[in-house]
Amino acid sequence: MEVFFVAAAIAFGAIFVGELGDKSQLMALTFATRYRLRTVILGLVIAIGALIGLSVGVGAAVGNLLPTDWIRLAAAAMFIGFGLWGLRGGAEEDDDEHAVKERRNGLLTIVPAMFLAEFGDKTMIIAMGMGSSYNPWGVWIGGTAGMLAADLLAVFAGAWVARRIPEKVVRYVSSGLFLAIGVLLGVEAVIALAD
Repeated sequence: MEVFFVAAAIAFGAIFVGELGDKSQLMALTFATRYRLRTVILGLVIAIGALIGLSVGVGAAVGNLLPTDWIRLAAAAMFIGFGLWGLRGGAEEDDDEHAVKERRNGLLTIVPAMFLAEFGDKTMIIAMGMGSSYNPWGVWIGGTAGMLAADLLAVFAGAWVARRIPEKVVRYVSSGLFLAIGVLLGVEAVIALAD
């Protein structure tokens, strides 16, 4: 049991520190300005748990075989699409119908976006390496908690911003951030594929 807790503590610390200032925090902040807090948190828990679980399961040896640059390029296209979609605005809807649609659309946006954007990133590499050296369950639990803790800092900041700034401004700024993240991911992927 001690091996589990040591692995969890090391994974928590390494991944928390690795996430500070990473694009996933910017994404989490942006999601928090667009979607309800519980939708964002649930989406992050699902995406991060799946990503860290996959990373630990795959391990460092197989990690080099995954086509991470192509996945990063797909994530770039997804982010650009989200940015353009956000710019279009929306028609007024009934509040209950809007809440159900927002939860569904929020999860369908947040989970794949977070998963694809972080696929092949340093967080995944850290988890892969640790999964091959430490107790995999401890790494999964600790790594998931560490990444979630770092991203929740940004989520609460985004929720605070969304309550204090007009919706139209938030929509344009968050769409701009999605477009910027998409362009950056695309440039990273194209440079890596060109090498």
